[in-house]
Amino acid sequence: MDDLEKAILLVYEPGAADLSLRAQAMAFCDRAKADPSALLRLCLDRLNRSPLVPVHFWCLQALHDAILLRYPSIPPADLPLLRSALLSLASDRPLPPASPPFLRNKLAQALAALIRLEYPSPWPDPFLRALPCLPSADPASVDMFARLLVALDDDLLSHDYPRSPEESADATRVKDAMRLQCVPQIARHWFDAASFYRSSNPALAAAALDTMRRYVTWIDIALIANEAFVPLLFDLILAPSSTEQLRAAAGGCVLAIAQKGMEPRQKVALLRSLPVNRVFSDPELVLKVPDLVTGYAAEALECYKKLGSAEIDGSSPLELLEEVLPSVFYVMQESEGVELGNVVDFLSDYVTTMKSPSQKQAMYLGRILQVIREQICYDPAYRSNLDIPDKIGREEEDQMAEHRKELLMLFCSVCRVAPHVTQLFIQTLLISALSSSEASVEEVEATLTLFYRLGETVNEEAVRTGSGLLRELVEMLLSSRFPCHSHRMVALIYLETVTRFMKFVQDNPQYVPHVLSVFMDERGIRHPNVNVSRRASYLFMRAVKLLKAKFVPYLDMILQGLQDIVAQFTSSDWSSKDLRCPGSEDGSQTFEAIGLLIGMEDVPPEKQSEYLAAFLNPLCEKLSGLLLDAKAQGLEESSAKVLTIQQVIMALNALSKGFNERLVTNSRPAIGIMFKQTLDVVLEILISFPNIKTLRNKITSFIHRMVDILGASIFPCLPVALKQLLVESEPKDMVDFLVLVNQLICKFGTSIEAILVEIFPAIASRLVVILPKDAFPSGPGCNTEEVRELQELQRTLYTFLLVMANHNLSSVFIAPNCMGYLDAMMQLLLLTACSHKDILLRKLCVQIFVKLIRDWCTNCNGDDKVPGFRSFVIEKFATNCCLYSVLDKSFEFRDANTLVLFGEIVLAQKVMYEKLGNDFIIHFVSQGLEAAHCPHELAEQYYQKLQQANDAKALRSFYQLLIENLRQQQNGSLVFR
Repeated sequence: MDDLEKAILLVYEPGAADLSLRAQAMAFCDRAKADPSALLRLCLDRLNRSPLVPVHFWCLQALHDAILLRYPSIPPADLPLLRSALLSLASDRPLPPASPPFLRNKLAQALAALIRLEYPSPWPDPFLRALPCLPSADPASVDMFARLLVALDDDLLSHDYPRSPEESADATRVKDAMRLQCVPQIARHWFDAASFYRSSNPALAAAALDTMRRYVTWIDIALIANEAFVPLLFDLILAPSSTEQLRAAAGGCVLAIAQKGMEPRQKVALLRSLPVNRVFSDPELVLKVPDLVTGYAAEALECYKKLGSAEIDGSSPLELLEEVLPSVFYVMQESEGVELGNVVDFLSDYVTTMKSPSQKQAMYLGRILQVIREQICYDPAYRSNLDIPDKIGREEEDQMAEHRKELLMLFCSVCRVAPHVTQLFIQTLLISALSSSEASVEEVEATLTLFYRLGETVNEEAVRTGSGLLRELVEMLLSSRFPCHSHRMVALIYLETVTRFMKFVQDNPQYVPHVLSVFMDERGIRHPNVNVSRRASYLFMRAVKLLKAKFVPYLDMILQGLQDIVAQFTSSDWSSKDLRCPGSEDGSQTFEAIGLLIGMEDVPPEKQSEYLAAFLNPLCEKLSGLLLDAKAQGLEESSAKVLTIQQVIMALNALSKGFNERLVTNSRPAIGIMFKQTLDVVLEILISFPNIKTLRNKITSFIHRMVDILGASIFPCLPVALKQLLVESEPKDMVDFLVLVNQLICKFGTSIEAILVEIFPAIASRLVVILPKDAFPSGPGCNTEEVRELQELQRTLYTFLLVMANHNLSSVFIAPNCMGYLDAMMQLLLLTACSHKDILLRKLCVQIFVKLIRDWCTNCNGDDKVPGFRSFVIEKFATNCCLYSVLDKSFEFRDANTLVLFGEIVLAQKVMYEKLGNDFIIHFVSQGLEAAHCPHELAEQYYQKLQQANDAKALRSFYQLLIENLRQQQNGSLVFR
């Protein structure tokens, strides 16, 4: 073993040496590649003499790289040696049969790379020289020839991979030359190899056919689709002695023939010439070549789409299609090896060709529906995992949802094409499931899933009237009690399906009792599975929203039937894992449904009060009891008591959603008193435990609801409530608080001025501490949760200030106890208006300034409500915000939001001129425009435009031109702000 061989072994066996030694070995091998001529001779020598496979591979890899990357540097005198050596290794002196496949593949790749560069000129005969002559040829040379053709297809000829223009041109040149010179001989070789080796070496015969399949797309089809080859291929498919590999290879060739691109009429003749019915008549054989079945069907369908049912030489595309369809259905039902997506695509394509299905087509559609139903069934092995969902069950549910997507789209296509066929199919399934005590969970769930999807394809009018079989189907559905109804998957899809067809009940009120039974018995809210019962609560609430007027005659029955649900809700241990459900479905939707029913004006006042008390009182008593207990024993945020209090408050919140202010405060004031008493109980919790954030969030939400329905009667409760909500409030809490105050301002306007004057100092002092004086940090690592919360608080603050200003509450800012925070607020507003990255926030701040200028600057004589505000506006806001911030190159006029901000800035100048007169204009021109080197004539034009009170658009256009002109003059030399 010489040094090169040792180095190669170190390169390919990294564990045999340390890193430095391996690096030396790699460098040594690279030096051996430096001279292409010497490398050629070195590699040929080692390929002949060395017994080591790694050495052989290195040599072939080096030759391959030299051909691909350094072909121009190979001396022309060495090229004949390279050609003959590679051909010799591939044909007359092939690599030993024991050579590993990767070695033979590498040789094939090197030879294919050389053919790409040199065939047909200057190398005219590589294929004829490499072509084995059977039966005398060595099997190794037959194997190498197949590998050569595969490598050439992969690296150059195939359209399955993206090719550069140069590669495409080379491929065209090679194909054209092969067609003229050797394709017939190669086709004959494939026939001989398949015939000769089918028994003695079926793997080699399969390799030859696999190569042929690749080349069918661009060679003359007559070389393959003829009286010799086609019988051989079908004999290989049909022969019981054929191996699976050989049968699959022969099937692949037949499919390639069927898929050969040609004019539709020729394709029909070609398809008819293939004796595929011999395959389709044998179910076992169909399962062995599923791709052939589905591929042939797709080709027949394409012909049918282009030619219709017209006969061509005694056969029509429709006949070809109908011959193969039963086999397609069989494959889809029975074969595990078929690509389901391909079959579904074919069937979807087939269904779209139907306009008015014939009787035979209707039969086929029935078969498609049956196949879909079988394919969407869960595996019974996961039944328990799906009932009480664990990790395995959730994964199976996710996988099935993905698996079902295309199948259910196909189902919907069938529904649209043949609604009667689909409805009849579902009716049969329902009858079967209801009449058999052995109907499985999986079958019933699949049936209901299809029924649910049927609803997607039926218009609202058809649902309301129950057209076709829908009336019978919905009647069956509403009265159904499946033996497996206790299973979560069945119960959930059953409830969803009932909900989907609820509008039928809207027009057919005789079925209201059935709907109520569905939701209120063990199929719905009383289902033993908590996931089902909570989903039922939500869906029942949706049903009430749609049908509440129809439910009035049954109100006593409904409310009495839900009393135990309320008791169960208030007595549950909410810390239990069994009661924790993801999302918002926690069972409180039952209370929302109750509120919607009780809150109807159709309910007599006495009854309404009685009903409401029956549900409010137990919830309030529960809260009072928990509060007393908590005061005695203390309350921790993570305790079960806190969770229970949360749930009760959420139930109260949900219950109130059925009521409105007019009913509660005007027509039925007794209801208002009851809710006011409830609010007092809830606020007692806030007063006692203001620091428990989760409770504070729920109480804030409840106060929002009470503001909506109690109106001004809530005023006595507000000071205490708002004061408690400010205790130890963090940024997130302040956001919630300000949103609540905004609601109060928007609803009550100046009526709550006294309350705002009282709480504003606490708000301002807290915000001055929390919010940064300068811009938020930016860059990597700065987008933390804390920063995002502060940014949200800043946005909410400016919205709050604008809401106050717009509702004539700017007087709050200058009340005696609030005046101390005015300067800090003005500085914060100015900084944001001038330089904040969020353009919309800047717009808010400019709007706030405009409103304050209108409110506080009453005339042009300096007699203002707020001492110093006039000079602040003129000296700071006008120049910094309305001029310097706009001159900054970051102010991008091409941005839509920036243009809106610009419009507000121009409006601010108009308002300042109206309210501040010459004080504003003199300072703005002398200290602003002149400092920015604005030409005198432009400043004069600006003044003239400003005086034109009714032409804001002209001022805006002129001011934009002025700013752009100043930018060009400055060219970045003036640093603003």
